[in-house]
Amino acid sequence: MELDRKQRLYVWLTALFVAALLAGDLIGGKFFRVGGLDFSVGMIPFPLTFVLTDILNEFYGTRGARRVTYVGLGMAVFVFTVINVALALPASPKSPLDAQAFAAVFGWSSRLYVASLSAYVVGQILDIWAFQALRGATGGRFLWLRATGSTLISQLVDTMVVNLVLLWGTQPLPAIMGVARNGYVAKIVIAVGLTPLIYVSHGLVKRFFGASAALRDGT
Repeated sequence: MELDRKQRLYVWLTALFVAALLAGDLIGGKFFRVGGLDFSVGMIPFPLTFVLTDILNEFYGTRGARRVTYVGLGMAVFVFTVINVALALPASPKSPLDAQAFAAVFGWSSRLYVASLSAYVVGQILDIWAFQALRGATGGRFLWLRATGSTLISQLVDTMVVNLVLLWGTQPLPAIMGVARNGYVAKIVIAVGLTPLIYVSHGLVKRFFGASAALRDGT
C-alpha cells in the first residue's frame, strides 16, 4: 500500500529523530568548554529533537509523538546491545583499533546510555504531555508558548536526570549541579532561538505536505 504524503513525512521525521537521538548518545561523553562553562557535545544534534517533537505533537498528536518516542527507545536499546556485544568480543591482533582504545570510547557510552535513556523517556513523555496541555489551555493559539513552555518543563527534568545518573560517583555533587545548570541554560537558549525555525517548519509542513494539525489524541 502506497503511503500518502503525511505518512511519508512521518517516516522521515521518525528517522531524523532517531538519528539525532543516537548521535547525541554516542558522542555525549565528550565535554567542551565555552567561556569557562562545560557542555556535552551531545548538544550538537540535540536541538533537532526540539523541532521534531513539536512537529510530531502538532500534526500527529499524542499517540504519534509517543510512538516515535518508543521507536527511539527501542533503537537506542538495540544499539546499546550491539555496543556491549562488540565490547565483549576479543580484538584481533590485526585490528586497526585495539580493545583498549575501543573500550575507552564505547565503554563510556554504556553509562552514558543508561543515563541518557532514563532521562529521554521521562523527558519525552513529559514534553508531549506539557505541549498538549498548553495547546488545550490556549485553544490551539500561541505556538511559541507550547513549544518553548513544554521544553522548559521537560528539559529541566531531563537535564537533572541525565547528569545525576551519568556523573554520580565521578564528581562531587556541586560540580554535577553546575554541569546540569549550564546544560539546562544552554538548552533553553537554543529552544528560544529555534522558535522562528519551528514556525517555518510548521508552515512548510502545511503548505507542501498538506498536513493539518491533529486532534489531541490523534494519530
